[in-house]
Amino acid sequence: MLRIVVAPSGFKECLDAEQVADAIQAGVRRVIPGSVVDAVPLIDGGEGSARLLARATGGTLVPATVTGPLGDRVDTHFALLDGNTAFVEMAAAAGLSLVPADGRDPGRTTSRGVGELIRAALDAGAERLVVGCGDSGVCDGGAGTLQALGVRIGDEQEREIGPGGAELLRARSVDVTGLDPRLSEVEMTVAVNPRNVLCGPDGVARRFGPQKGASAASVELLSSAMAHWAQLLDPELAELPGAGASGGLAAGLAGVLGARLRSRFDVFLTSTDLDQRLRTADLVITAEGAIDASTALGKIPTEVARRAKQHGKPVIALCGTIGPGADTSYEHGIDAITGILTGPVALPDAITTAPRLITDATARTLRVLLLGTTLPAASGQRPAA
Repeated sequence: MLRIVVAPSGFKECLDAEQVADAIQAGVRRVIPGSVVDAVPLIDGGEGSARLLARATGGTLVPATVTGPLGDRVDTHFALLDGNTAFVEMAAAAGLSLVPADGRDPGRTTSRGVGELIRAALDAGAERLVVGCGDSGVCDGGAGTLQALGVRIGDEQEREIGPGGAELLRARSVDVTGLDPRLSEVEMTVAVNPRNVLCGPDGVARRFGPQKGASAASVELLSSAMAHWAQLLDPELAELPGAGASGGLAAGLAGVLGARLRSRFDVFLTSTDLDQRLRTADLVITAEGAIDASTALGKIPTEVARRAKQHGKPVIALCGTIGPGADTSYEHGIDAITGILTGPVALPDAITTAPRLITDATARTLRVLLLGTTLPAASGQRPAA
């Protein structure tokens, strides 16, 4: 009996990982109804993580209203996972999905709502905080978060700076005397992609600024702002692995609050028994909204593939779009990539029909795979990338 592990990420601004897993399972059942499907929806700390974590652990999703990235009020949530542990999803308060397409400018968006979520978690009695980074719509170095927690960031005249990453260039002092005293009594872990650094050619502004709406000029301004921010807090933050996560939020939390930065996969995959499940699989199917050159830089499909290859398992990756550099994924353990679209389609239509598109693409891919088993044995060598 064929055993298939389905271990997808979510499709950002579309479906969470559990919904993607359900759609893939439906495609498997259509073609191989007698197979055993082991679904392991995976999170990376980004959009949808709090909801899925609460569901998976029997925790509680706690509603809250906080300042959104554009300064408006947004209804959101954090997750209480047990009696004293809270998970704060930064994307739920400062995510790109909360910024309308015509208002995307990481030079002025703020992470203030993340700090307000942290305070709400403290109000709920949390003694341990896990902050999930990913899918942010900000690049303010965590300054807004810190200000919401009582930190005063002053300019040359000791006036507090305003919201947004561009304002960091005016920062000259960081006063923690007003910091919420409860933070000294809690353990804070920030789940990050260790490949995201704060400064330099691969710094957060240059790598992610354009997708958040930054112009070429804004990218350079924000890059300078991140460098200045690092010098003000701690020069070692400039190249600290993971400090650039979520527009530098990780740098602000580490540099001012002493938060511990950990690989998001060390934080989130340990409890899934993913390696044991991969060990017993015949086939692994993973998925993400887009597969391109960035997929190899610490995203879920290549992490799943890396672990699967430790057990010699074949890996198929499904995606909404196949972008430039997608072929680099073959060097990281993915054996085949399938795009779910069969022709040009407007983005709103693709989002609406995504579950069906994923199911159909899974079925098509498995039919091709089964056809291959009827052909005479080839050389057995892996196709060239």
